[in-house]
Amino acid sequence: MAPISLKRYTVLASLCAVTALAPLSVHAQQATVQDGIKVRPLSTSRIFAGGTDFNAESKQQYTQLVNEAKEKNALVPDSDPQVKRLRAIAQRIIPFATRWNDAAANWNWQINLLNSDEVNAFCMPGGQIAFYSGIITKLNLTDDEVAVVMGHEISHALREHSQAQAGKGNLAAVGSKLVGAGLSAWLGVDPNLTSTATNMAAKGVMLKFSRDDEREADLIGMDLAARAGFDPRAGVVLWQKMAAVSAGAPPEFLSTHPSGKDRISQMNSHMAQVLPLYARSKGVSVDALPPYRSNAIAQR
Repeated sequence: MAPISLKRYTVLASLCAVTALAPLSVHAQQATVQDGIKVRPLSTSRIFAGGTDFNAESKQQYTQLVNEAKEKNALVPDSDPQVKRLRAIAQRIIPFATRWNDAAANWNWQINLLNSDEVNAFCMPGGQIAFYSGIITKLNLTDDEVAVVMGHEISHALREHSQAQAGKGNLAAVGSKLVGAGLSAWLGVDPNLTSTATNMAAKGVMLKFSRDDEREADLIGMDLAARAGFDPRAGVVLWQKMAAVSAGAPPEFLSTHPSGKDRISQMNSHMAQVLPLYARSKGVSVDALPPYRSNAIAQR
């Protein structure tokens, strides 16, 4: 298949896993200042990124990606338990999306699983979500950990980070012909998965989200997961797993994001706002929540 013109290519959003957090004291858990993470206005930079065509372009490219994956037998079928699992988790999270962006009520949400060893996931503008099988199998993710990852990626779409990054690029007149969005990292793509994504990676057309975007997505992702009944404390084990599988050869996305320590600190400082949301979804107090339990990852 011929490469797509960069002028039309909307870039995918990649995985930026949530980070670890230290145990909270009862006092800190009870010091809830507000009902979850504060909703702030969307970035004004996004209005310079292509307007109403942005989601349409994303949908078109997502469809092409899925079709190419299907042709290469890399699209996991709808009947697969992991696909059903991902979609069930998404269905619990999506109802809370409009808190962060009213337009999400009209999005054509899609969730697919791509058969690749890559530790990755993304959500494109307009609600097109994809997980790579590698992130599920290599990290042996629990539902809570999947929800935190999914919440983070959905947050990038809800807060229109891709549009904002594209708008900033246009305003700065960098000279790029790309009218699209930026990745939260350079997307590591299995060359057997899709020529489209491979061409994107090879040509270096992906722009990373800013660190502020990543920090915002971390917090909103925790909020979304907690409201949907998933334990936001899953972030601690998730980030530990990410560190374990990347030992000796860290994925590029780890080098383009805020450090683990920074993210741990931020999540700790906001856990008192999101943990009560999770407790409320379970009908218990924060003090009554059991310790978080994860799945071990296989030794390499």
